[in-house]
Amino acid sequence: MNLLAYITVQPHRFLWKWGSAGGNEWGIRYYSLIYLIGFCMLFVALRWQAQKGWSKLRGEAIVDFVTWASLGGIVLGGRLGYCLLYAPRETFTDPTFFFTVWKGGMASHGGILGVIVVMILFARARGIPFYNLADATAFPAPLALGLGRCANFLNGELWGRPSTVPWAMIFPEAPLVHGLQVPRHPSQLYEALLEGVVLQLILLVVRFRARREGAVALSFMAGYAVLRIIGEQFREPDVQIGWWFGGVTQGQLLSAIMLLVTAGLAWRQFVWRPRSETEIRKPGTGLVK
Repeated sequence: MNLLAYITVQPHRFLWKWGSAGGNEWGIRYYSLIYLIGFCMLFVALRWQAQKGWSKLRGEAIVDFVTWASLGGIVLGGRLGYCLLYAPRETFTDPTFFFTVWKGGMASHGGILGVIVVMILFARARGIPFYNLADATAFPAPLALGLGRCANFLNGELWGRPSTVPWAMIFPEAPLVHGLQVPRHPSQLYEALLEGVVLQLILLVVRFRARREGAVALSFMAGYAVLRIIGEQFREPDVQIGWWFGGVTQGQLLSAIMLLVTAGLAWRQFVWRPRSETEIRKPGTGLVK
């Protein structure tokens, strides 16, 4: 194997670095910048969908929701998800681990769950149908996720499995194989394409054609789960977790659960209806199904 034939991806974590303190480097990280861009994209997308008449979220309520979804949903949910799902030992043995966000550690499944919790609470508080809010929120999510995967690539993290395909790359911080750095799939870019571009194109079609509330949100959840499972086929499993059942990664397992939950929600939203919605009461004649 001619290692000189492969590109080496050196980590580029900072857009601007101003120094170090306490053993940590400080500055403006690409990953943090991507989060800010994602929050702005959500705000713009919600306003645009309100103008189109698709979303019932209006005016100042958009600012309030973006604030809660960003901080309480994405950031808190993503960090909590990572701590509980990917680093439980560190979380329960070190009380400060949760707060060391500059060392990295966010879980997309945790962020999605966090946003769902925020949407439930916000929709109830403002009297907005849940799926109306969920559709509007899910619509711009793939682009933000795709940008996040690009930040993973710049960070030189979440690398792929060893490979000899012509476009494979060497990630210096990846584990050695037989004492050597080996080329790997740039799985971050695969996932950026799948979870970002492909999923966003799917939601564009659903957003413009679907008339049932919940179609966009549930399409996002199902699409993300399926595409994440595919992308994880090329990604190295987390070293602290390894494989489930001999060949399933943590991301694939969580995505499979997410897909099953989505199937149940879709059945409830589009197929099943409670008796009060499927029966018509006619005076003097009882209930007619």
